[in-house]
Amino acid sequence: MTIYALPFLIIYVSLTLALGWIDAKTGLLPDRFTCPLLWVGLLFSVSFFPDSIDDAVLGAAVGYGFSALLYWIYRGCMGKEGLGCGDIKFIAALGAWHNWQRLPALALIACVLALLFLSCRVLFMRDWQAIKNPLRFGPFLGAAGFIVGWQQWLSQSL
Repeated sequence: MTIYALPFLIIYVSLTLALGWIDAKTGLLPDRFTCPLLWVGLLFSVSFFPDSIDDAVLGAAVGYGFSALLYWIYRGCMGKEGLGCGDIKFIAALGAWHNWQRLPALALIACVLALLFLSCRVLFMRDWQAIKNPLRFGPFLGAAGFIVGWQQWLSQSL
């Protein structure tokens, strides 16, 4: 990895940690963090992988579009939100960083982590209300982003 990639990765880590922390505490994923994460991800792709910028743009578009589709389907069927708009923007930003090919793995890892978290709360803490309360999904998206990113960037030379 070149030294020039380090500022981008520091921004990625900082914004992703901030988003996970804020969502865990408040249930919100503010635009002032999700939007810069998306744009810096696109700038990172342009700077270090110019041949695959279309994959990064498509990752942001597919991440946003598919998540928004899930949002509207759930809202139409259940009459309430199942995924927040901040989660949709966070997924789009992660799509910009990790490209569209890694979005299924990212979503699967985030869902498995969330399921493990809820299972542990119910089994070990006997917290049955955890199933009924809204789940703050940002920390799981962030963790999945780190897992996918770690594997992705180790396999690529920057």
